[in-house]
This record gives sequence, structure tokens and C-alpha cells, in this order.
Amino acid sequence: MTYWLIGAAVLVLLGLLMAAMVRAWRARGRRQSEVPAPERAPDELGPASVERDGFYVATTRAGDPLDRIVVHGLGFRGRAVVSVHPEGVRLAIAGEPAVLIRASSVRAVERATWAIDRVVETDGLVAVTWSLGDTVVDTYLRFADDPRPVVDALRPLVPPAPAAGTPTGEKTID
Repeated sequence: MTYWLIGAAVLVLLGLLMAAMVRAWRARGRRQSEVPAPERAPDELGPASVERDGFYVATTRAGDPLDRIVVHGLGFRGRAVVSVHPEGVRLAIAGEPAVLIRASSVRAVERATWAIDRVVETDGLVAVTWSLGDTVVDTYLRFADDPRPVVDALRPLVPPAPAAGTPTGEKTID
């Protein structure tokens, strides 16, 4: 009889834990209601310079790899097809509509070792920093083989850094 009571108590505790996790996830989604939905990828895009199967790891607020964006289909990891086009990056996460990260919104491309719930070998992730409306986010991608072709295709989308000396990058002539 004692084992039944212990088993029932454990099941009740697990149920309460699961309910708390669901409640916290939904609360995070409500707090992120100001984050706009990413643009749906159009059917017609220019030719892809690279297309790779990989994994979508997470999208977080830029500079904060522990603050996952959970709204608009960006909350869960999954298989993804990533392709780089003249218009931007097409990201097709399994089970979600494909989105387009416009070339004009890409701010940086880097290699990373970890994000919210994933730690990999050194530089095993590709981090794309981009503007999602007024929110700057980092999207983390993982590829089973060498990610350099994707990184190399993404680099031309990144705007050049301003020249030293002025905030706008314009050189002054005295």
C-alpha cells in the first residue's frame, strides 16, 4: 500500500511540474507579443547560392543566447532547409511555414559554440544576427557537415562596418 501512495505522489508531482512548465512557456509567449512575425518566404526567389539541410536550434534576442523567442513558430528546434538567395535567407523549419530573412535585415554572421539548450564543438553553430521588426535577434543553425559554404554565402549579405572616425562611416575631409 505504501508503494502505491509513493507512486501516486510522484505522478502528481510530475503532473504539477509539467503544468508549471506549460504555464511558464505560455507566459513567455505573452511577454513576447511585441515581437513581429517573420516574413513568409515567397514561392519565387532568385537562384540559391547554397542550399543545405540542417537543424534550426533557436532564435534568441541578440546578445542574449538564453532568451529564446518562442512566438511565431520560432520556439522549437527542428530539421530545417536553409538556402541563401539574393533576396535573403530562406529558412524552412519542419512543420512551420518557410520564412524569409531579408538581406537588408541581416546584420552579422558568426560561428558559435552554444545557444539556449545546445552546446556543440567549438564553432559548431552558425549564428545569423538580423532585425525582426524593431527586435534584433540571433538565429542559430547547425549543420551535420562543414558549415563554411553557408557562412561564405551569408557574408555578402552583411553590410560593411562603418569606417573609423565617424558614426555614419563617412570620412571627413578637413
